[in-house]
Amino acid sequence: MGSSKSCIGSSTRSLVDEEWFHGVLPREEVVRLLTREGDFLVRETTRNTEHEMVLSVCWGGVSKHFIVQTTQEGQYRFEGPAFPTIQELILYQHQSGLPVTSRSGAVLRQPIAREVWELNNDDLLLLDKIGRGNFGDVYKARLRTTNQEVAVKTCRVTVPDEHKRKFLQEGRILKQYDHPNIVKLIGICVQKQPIMIVMELVVGGSLLTFLRNNATNLALKQQLLMCKDTAAGMRYLESKNCIHRDLAARNCLVSSDNTVKISDFGMSREEEEYIVSDGMKQIPIKWTAPEALNFGKYTSLCDVWSYGVLTWEIFAKGGTPYPGYSNSKAREKIDQGYRMPAPDGTPNEMYQLMLRCWEYQPENRPHFDQIFSIVDKICSNYR
Repeated sequence: MGSSKSCIGSSTRSLVDEEWFHGVLPREEVVRLLTREGDFLVRETTRNTEHEMVLSVCWGGVSKHFIVQTTQEGQYRFEGPAFPTIQELILYQHQSGLPVTSRSGAVLRQPIAREVWELNNDDLLLLDKIGRGNFGDVYKARLRTTNQEVAVKTCRVTVPDEHKRKFLQEGRILKQYDHPNIVKLIGICVQKQPIMIVMELVVGGSLLTFLRNNATNLALKQQLLMCKDTAAGMRYLESKNCIHRDLAARNCLVSSDNTVKISDFGMSREEEEYIVSDGMKQIPIKWTAPEALNFGKYTSLCDVWSYGVLTWEIFAKGGTPYPGYSNSKAREKIDQGYRMPAPDGTPNEMYQLMLRCWEYQPENRPHFDQIFSIVDKICSNYR
């Protein structure tokens, strides 16, 4: 690192090169990074289309945020002397040990470097658009540093901040996971707009499309292995107290060796149970457990219900659940005790498992470790 001068700033480097510059990382994420007294970083924020640089410091047990002032001469300052670059201003504040403002008393002690998974936007070369997400387009891209082909979800610049937080939440959740049946996160780009989530590129596309395109030549063994892959991924998520909330064939991906990976964590939560209070926004009704629809109560056992629907989709070769029923009719029928019949060719043991996943009372449904054992056993019976 050299002297503290070189690690804090030099006037010749651009701000983006400074490790303590976190780009457009949202305020909530910043607060999470600043944990000790004197931890600091610099970020950029947009207020009424004006770009402002903000120094965020942990002081007195809370995060304080100071807007970098620009003088008439185009220099940068807080309350003390002004400097031609933000880097020199931060260097001065850090080395002098003087408070940023006399009122706050906040002193800069430890610069907080960007996390490893915060990539630079310029590291990515966007290639083809391969889809649309809830917040923006999804692209195939290449990482310049490794030449690896990746998938990139972008978040439209016009999306409100609250949605940008939700967008990044998917990245934060995926960052902690490492499992062959969960899509891998490579990083996030927050150095400038648009913010992006970079994930492994799973070449086979969505499981739903794969089932529909290969409907005529899907072998039973392959369908069972798909059920096993998704059960393995869900068992892992359940062990991490992650509720996915949107498990369905459209949100799983198929890799080149036909492994199924669970994707689309835009709706997931890391809690053992939580109640939805923000109105029923875009809830996938035909996949969602009755207690979640009726009371907004989500647990891992809601994902078990959805898993039952997902296995139905696999054996129906991409058919739409509750064929001929509208969302509201399907809900009404389920509450009355109706359950879908098995698609043609479904092994009876698999259909019995679906029915257990669709027990009306969540406590009567099997957990994913049990589901995995059952599917694993069924798989080994079919050569």
